[in-house]
Amino acid sequence: MRLDRYILLLILLVLWQALCSLKIIPNYLLPSPVRILLGLRDLLLIGMPPGHLLPKHILYSLYRVGLGFFAAALLGIPTGLWMGWSPRLRRIVNPLVELVRPIPPLAWIPIAILWFGIGMKSAAFIIFLGAFFPILLNTVSGVLAINSVFFEAAQTLNAKKKDVFFKILVPGSIPSIFVGMRIGVGIGWMTLVAAEFTGVRTGYGLGYMIMTARDIQRPDEILAGMLVIGLIGYLINAGLKVCEKRFVKWRA
Repeated sequence: MRLDRYILLLILLVLWQALCSLKIIPNYLLPSPVRILLGLRDLLLIGMPPGHLLPKHILYSLYRVGLGFFAAALLGIPTGLWMGWSPRLRRIVNPLVELVRPIPPLAWIPIAILWFGIGMKSAAFIIFLGAFFPILLNTVSGVLAINSVFFEAAQTLNAKKKDVFFKILVPGSIPSIFVGMRIGVGIGWMTLVAAEFTGVRTGYGLGYMIMTARDIQRPDEILAGMLVIGLIGYLINAGLKVCEKRFVKWRA
């Protein structure tokens, strides 16, 4: 593993710690890396609120993000494939997509609570909205990017539409589908805090944990929670990259 990619990060951490130790940066505004690690220890051993330990917060958040993300993938990938395959369907659906897509997922929070109440469903719905459009649009782009020569060759060989769809269109769009999934799951994690803040009032979740730490003015635990979200997002993205390499070996 190359260590040079982490040099900038290490320099920033050392500089950050030094500025906090010299009290140039007040710890109540921006805790030092050491204090954040101590806050992480407290989240693991004591919990926030006390008794609500970090591993269970992670499990509940993974469930919410997973629920929203997989719903987005199950709907977005087939819809994107059909939109890319059918110009007529694309013309019909595109205006609706372009109308709804710019609306931030967080703007849907009042409607989500009205439709689903405060709880798992409303939080998963907000995450679904964040993940859906990147998956859909990247899938459409993947289909449109396939070289037309492949379709012409299939037509020359009198290939059936089913074979063209599953042997040319789906494999050819897989790289773009994975890009959309990686962007989608990243946005899902980005919306997690707000989704859980509005959709979860008691119980578990990283967003709920961070907001509780804010209420009792524990910036070290807030940043520790943010660090955990970032690390989990990084690991999920890395896992999707590994899956992509397995699915598109021909690309290498």
